[in-house]
Amino acid sequence: MYLLGIDLGTSSIKVAVVEVASQKCVATAQYPEQETEIKSVKPGWAEQSPLDWWHNTQQAILKLNATKLFDPKNIAAIGIAYQMHGLVVVDQDQNVLRDSIIWCDSRAVEIGKKAFDKIGHEKALSSLLNSPGNFTASKLAWVKENEPDIYQKIDKIMLPGDFIGMKLTGDITTSISALSEGIFWDFQKHEISKNVMECYGLDESIIPKVNQLFSSHGFLKEGIARLLGLTPGIPVSYKSGDQPNNALSLNVLNPGEVAATAGTSGVIYGVSDSLTYDKQSRVNTFAHVTYSSSEKNTGVLLCINGTGSMYRWAKHTFAPKSTYQELNSLASQAPIGSKGLKVLPFGNGAERMLNNKYTGAQLLGVDLNTHNLSDIFRAVQEGIAFSFRYGLDIMRENGMPPKVIRAGRANLFLSDVFAQTFVDVTGVAVELYENDGSVGAALGAGIGAGIFKTAEEAFTQHEVIKTLTPKNSEEYEPIYQEWKEILIKALK
Repeated sequence: MYLLGIDLGTSSIKVAVVEVASQKCVATAQYPEQETEIKSVKPGWAEQSPLDWWHNTQQAILKLNATKLFDPKNIAAIGIAYQMHGLVVVDQDQNVLRDSIIWCDSRAVEIGKKAFDKIGHEKALSSLLNSPGNFTASKLAWVKENEPDIYQKIDKIMLPGDFIGMKLTGDITTSISALSEGIFWDFQKHEISKNVMECYGLDESIIPKVNQLFSSHGFLKEGIARLLGLTPGIPVSYKSGDQPNNALSLNVLNPGEVAATAGTSGVIYGVSDSLTYDKQSRVNTFAHVTYSSSEKNTGVLLCINGTGSMYRWAKHTFAPKSTYQELNSLASQAPIGSKGLKVLPFGNGAERMLNNKYTGAQLLGVDLNTHNLSDIFRAVQEGIAFSFRYGLDIMRENGMPPKVIRAGRANLFLSDVFAQTFVDVTGVAVELYENDGSVGAALGAGIGAGIFKTAEEAFTQHEVIKTLTPKNSEEYEPIYQEWKEILIKALK
């Protein structure tokens, strides 16, 4: 028996098949091979086509099947992980009305600020655990204000994963976790937030049916099953935003446990058993995958937009023909501190941890006679690690001081330079695992379908492959403080 996981990322769709008995991934595929375009018709805007996501999902599954490493007919359930905070809108015939306004789009910042003031800061934070900010609800309010003809046609709104679930099953559902990441959920009253809906003048009928996160969100349609070589009627039994899903895939389920990822964006995600919030909403609190009315487990999320996206820009700009592995090796040739070169990696939209300010990415202190490519790529990795430290200090202020952080050996954590710098500058040990968002989604499907009786049962084979401990913290501390001073000046 197998489980299928779909990870709807910003760059591509990744899919994996996991064998239930061993909990191991038997096959994986990605589509497309090149990174998916982010449409930015105005500065700070970021959109992608949901129909492209659906096309890429189908192609990824067909590519997966072509490996011949498993029988697609033996897949028993499907799970979906997805890029968070995006907005998808459809009419009553489930036709997409516009491109998705995705997570790193900044157009709704001012709308969110006005709503924060109108609702009242303390009232919003205590009930939503966040300011309305630049999240899905504010993006929808932007559509209502600027595209009224489209808004009038909306039958349902969705997060990106809800859309893929709809295409697979024909059913439109969501979850408390999804609503909380869109800033639609009132944690105090345990219901859709009347404050947000009334403030923005939104009709609650556009919210999909709310299901438990681990439950059936519909069953695979016969025509889609035939197209994809799967068995009709199998359930889509799990849908989660990519960061709660990443935490799940790292077996970060209980209060006090912390996960990190450094993909297109960078995230530190800690589980709490209290309804905590940052008064400046620089870090955000959402319902974790294990959240319920009786156990209110939340995920405290630090997000940095410009991590993998910063490294990708540097690669395409300075060494487009090199592989990331080659660039990681190149970075290792430069000394700690990159000979004084500094990078602010904040060029992918307004940063929540910087109070929704946009500094742009900056490469500072270039000496034309001293610096070379190795210094540039080490400085980029160090700048990204420094941004994690800056955000982690905010989490510490809010009662989330991790003793160890779990991360997948993927993306920037594939770089020994970045991984060790992250550990050195934060002062926190990191456990690395072989994990993947699509694998986590597959295991989540097994939990939701009842194939695993508990979430813990899905991770009995979960093993750490490497533990990193601080080695150069004293050397990095003054370098980090110099970097922090540059950032503070840029924010003024």
